[in-house]
Amino acid sequence: MEKTKFRKRWISDWWPNRLNLKILKQNRPNWYYGEKFDYLEEVKSLDVDAVINDLKKLMKKSQDWWPADFGHYGPLFVRLAWHSAGSYRIYDGRGGARNGSIRFPPRINWPDNINLDKAIRLLWPIKKKYGRKISWADLIILAGTVALEDMGVKTIGFGLGREDIFEPDESPDWGEEEMLSAKGRFEDDNLREPYSATEMGLIYVNPAGPKGVPDPKLSAQEIRAVFAKMGMNDEETVALIAGGHAFGKCHGIAPEKFLGPDPTSSPIEQQGLGWKFDYKNGKGANTFTSGFELTWSPTPTKFGIHYLKLLFEYEWEIETSPAGKPQWVAKDAPKIIPDAHDPTKKHRPRMLTADLALKYDENYARIARKFLENPDEFEKAFARAWFKLTHRDMGPKSYYVGPYVPREDFVWQDPLPERDYELVENEDIEELKKRILSTSLSISQLVYTAWSSASTYRNSDRRGGANGARIKFYPMNRWEVNHPEDLKRILEIYEKIQQEFNEEQAKEGSDKRISVADLIVLGGCAAVETAANRAGFDIVTAFTPGRVDATQDQVEVEFYKRIEPYADGFRNYFKNPAKFDEKDVYTTPEYFLVDKAQLLTLTVPEMVVLVGGLRVLKAVYKYQNYGVLTNSPEKLTNDFFVNLLDMGIEWRQADRHRYLFEGYDRKSGELRFKATRVDLIFGHHDELRAIAEVYASEEEKFVQDFVKAWDKVMNLGFN
Repeated sequence: MEKTKFRKRWISDWWPNRLNLKILKQNRPNWYYGEKFDYLEEVKSLDVDAVINDLKKLMKKSQDWWPADFGHYGPLFVRLAWHSAGSYRIYDGRGGARNGSIRFPPRINWPDNINLDKAIRLLWPIKKKYGRKISWADLIILAGTVALEDMGVKTIGFGLGREDIFEPDESPDWGEEEMLSAKGRFEDDNLREPYSATEMGLIYVNPAGPKGVPDPKLSAQEIRAVFAKMGMNDEETVALIAGGHAFGKCHGIAPEKFLGPDPTSSPIEQQGLGWKFDYKNGKGANTFTSGFELTWSPTPTKFGIHYLKLLFEYEWEIETSPAGKPQWVAKDAPKIIPDAHDPTKKHRPRMLTADLALKYDENYARIARKFLENPDEFEKAFARAWFKLTHRDMGPKSYYVGPYVPREDFVWQDPLPERDYELVENEDIEELKKRILSTSLSISQLVYTAWSSASTYRNSDRRGGANGARIKFYPMNRWEVNHPEDLKRILEIYEKIQQEFNEEQAKEGSDKRISVADLIVLGGCAAVETAANRAGFDIVTAFTPGRVDATQDQVEVEFYKRIEPYADGFRNYFKNPAKFDEKDVYTTPEYFLVDKAQLLTLTVPEMVVLVGGLRVLKAVYKYQNYGVLTNSPEKLTNDFFVNLLDMGIEWRQADRHRYLFEGYDRKSGELRFKATRVDLIFGHHDELRAIAEVYASEEEKFVQDFVKAWDKVMNLGFN
């Protein structure tokens, strides 16, 4: 009798539609160097010049186990840094070089990143030498920047300060496809959110052309779409492509059938190195990376305009690479391109379909010709675009460390004016609380506005937060979830308080001032204290002054337009209930709640307690009753959890989308409460219910935990 084979399964295998909270468990203290380890302080003691010297030595020291093309690892390290930074996307700030996540799946296994595992291993001796003083995230970007300088680019600077993660980013939005390189991410000519690549496993576009069809004009459309998702305009896009392709080559000397599995899937004896190529010796001249076999420039380890010159000088005809990929070769061109490993060989100029997009798209061609005619302008544009590419996910410049941080401020760094006044003291804070609470503003309005301002922070790229009070300016002051008309009136009240207080201080000869940014947070704190007192708890919320007010010209308008919330479960907001599919948990409002909680660095209990508190404070979208599971709103009670878990209440579907629900008294049939599925998930999901049970039975713990979590969010991004 044949023995039955069993396979061990995870909970997610049995119940794939269960809401996964694992991404919130990544928001925990560092175990690797201890909870008190502060990388931003540690890296200040790094001898940066010593690291740079070590990198320059490594660049030209070709190693037998993975030989350097053209005798220089510079192009490989440029590609590593580019692919580390280039997966950044405006939508949620994920991807990018911020945390070194290119070392882990899924990114290290993407087909677009083939053999970047070798680049990382080449850097290991340097990482080992400097240990905790430099993160992998910083070292990878520094290596690419030093490589550019070693190959002739005058860069504009470099900032250290990227902190490593030590496990994969479990965010599910890298791709919903079941296979890598799957097609079909466009809907009505628009690239679907949250994606910033046209295919799973790529960082941008298919270099062969859309869906592998070698059409340069269509390729240009895709390039423009994906670079916009990264916050790059046409000039930055052309500068990056033309500058990056001044270096190195593509590899596709033989068919892909010889290519082994990715690093994660590779045999254990390969020790995490993947893509073993079983064609001849599988390295050097016999390498497979993309399947294309070409070098863009006759000077592949030196910056210049040769790439652009060749692009426009020749006509191009389609050919097939040795690996079977469509690429382009210059008609009637001489063999002027050097071989990467044999100095006696030369090749004809060749290009990718994505390269020819710069020639056949009208606006790209105009910019590219301008760069061709003005090499100095081209170099400056490339250097600035490279700095933006590799730094825009680091957040404000206050996070930058090291001697080579540029003095210039860029709008994508969320710049703020320098504070030129003294901070308010405890007496002033108490007086300002009284003034705020004496206005016509309700507890709900004060809490809602403070949350609206502070919760814009996202740790993925350290953007947003209450500091700067950007909620005052376009486009955030027009976001639907921020109650634009109500917000305008609230801000006018805060500005009046600010003006009166600051004028009083000036008359008294005091240099103390208060910002609207501080007042917004202080108003929320005062409201929370009042609500807790109404519930019988004498608590004081922590408040640290010092936030400053930004100006409209310090707001990156296009960025903040693109990140307008589609959903915010904390405020019980979901833009279009008709758009989610209950059978696909990753489209549901409750998933977007977890996703936002992760960006706010919240743990599971912090997420739970904040939702419960915001609900009873009626800090919900349009101040409606959905989720306000209490008969005494604006009191900081644990009523949300008590009533949610009350078996005397029966919940029924209230709309065809299964977004809204109504809770009826089982005995009388009376309608007791209204809620959304975001509210009900805390009673439905086993793990969330377990935490809700604690708060339903421990009101004092609920209040204490809410105040701690509230304080955490109010101070995100304020350092």
